[in-house]
Amino acid sequence: MKKIALHWQIVIALALAFAVGLWANFETEGMEEKPDWFGELEYFAGFVGKLFLNALKMMVVPLVTTSIIVGIINVGGERNFGRLGLKTLGFYAATGLLAVCTGLLLVNLIQPGEVPPELEATMRAQGAEADSAKIQGAEKNAEDGFRGILEIFQRMIPANLFDAAVKGQLLGLIFFSLLFGFFVSKLPEKPRKTQLRFWESLNAAFLAMTKFIIAFAPIGVLGLVIPTLMTTGTELFEVMGKFALTVLLGLGIHLFVVLPLFLKFIAKENPWNHFRAMAPAMLTAFSTASSSATLPLTMDCVRKRAGVSNKVTSFTLPLGATVNMDGTALFECVVVVFLAQLFGVEMGFVTQFSVVVMALLTSIGVAGIPSASLVAIIVILNAAGFNPEQITIGVGIVYVVDRVLDMCRTAINVFGDSCAAVVIGKTEGESGYYENLVQGQDESEEKEDLFA
Repeated sequence: MKKIALHWQIVIALALAFAVGLWANFETEGMEEKPDWFGELEYFAGFVGKLFLNALKMMVVPLVTTSIIVGIINVGGERNFGRLGLKTLGFYAATGLLAVCTGLLLVNLIQPGEVPPELEATMRAQGAEADSAKIQGAEKNAEDGFRGILEIFQRMIPANLFDAAVKGQLLGLIFFSLLFGFFVSKLPEKPRKTQLRFWESLNAAFLAMTKFIIAFAPIGVLGLVIPTLMTTGTELFEVMGKFALTVLLGLGIHLFVVLPLFLKFIAKENPWNHFRAMAPAMLTAFSTASSSATLPLTMDCVRKRAGVSNKVTSFTLPLGATVNMDGTALFECVVVVFLAQLFGVEMGFVTQFSVVVMALLTSIGVAGIPSASLVAIIVILNAAGFNPEQITIGVGIVYVVDRVLDMCRTAINVFGDSCAAVVIGKTEGESGYYENLVQGQDESEEKEDLFA
């Protein structure tokens, strides 16, 4: 018997969670005192959800650290890292920043977390109060202008690295990983390869553990979604819809406006040709929600259909699959501000700026597997001052629409990587892109093997 794919398992779990949660809500609607079975169901479902969430939290430090270290060692060890590397990283940093700023602007304009009055009291009660000490401490610095922003960079260098990791202050840990990976890449060849093999093996083990935990996502969905729907009922649907539309609008702007502008004005190429060239890879990324699984097809499309050289493709795309996550960074930023609005957590300029920095940095360490961005979201929520109860409820709410959004943002991650290859290739003096597509020639009929 063929095994049901994970995404279909999650869909089935969501349907079951909706059925059970809404049934319990309707059965007890209007009751001043809930029956015993209601409390028992809420407790045991929440227990399962927290187990799943704790397992994800357990992987935060090792997965983010090893992913960043391996990525930076590989980048720094490249012979062409000088000119080609700086161009590539510059492109990824620029598009990532634009993606996060787009998400931040939309979530503040649309305010999807602004809930109806009847739901507001429920969400505030469920989330209790945030860890206001962190937030107020950051906001107090805003009165001193740029001192608040400088405080964020000061926290990037913690006095005790392990203490910062234990307390969830992972900005310092991320900075250390970037710095450590860079200097390992500058070691002589033998010790550098030894270090690389060590960190790659660790990363592979942690990645396998993360995949194992995510395999239990259907059970985790039941535990996270049922308690939320038992309390809020159908009133939360409008909020989840507004959140999903905000994310999709931001992703759409990045896909159809921001990235095509880079192709049009820097690469001097027709964006429509690139959409045609990358259609197979984008559809695969959308269906699998995994940029890593799509990488071989992405490279094939960029080489054969777009016509980018093997030199540029083999450097930019594997690097992009590791460090360039525009859609993910946008999604993380929207999630954090959305949940702050939902729970009544005040987030001023300084705190939102720190969310931008964290979204950019954590997106580097997010593994290219479905739903792995939830790990990064937990990192940012901890750093932004959300308490464990709010994180549990918030992840449960986001998980309801996460699968579809995960598919969309993965397709945009892959498209962004391919745009980088074209832009960098053109700045390196390459030409003749999309000739086969323009002439109507299928890639299977190509006389020139672009893999050579």
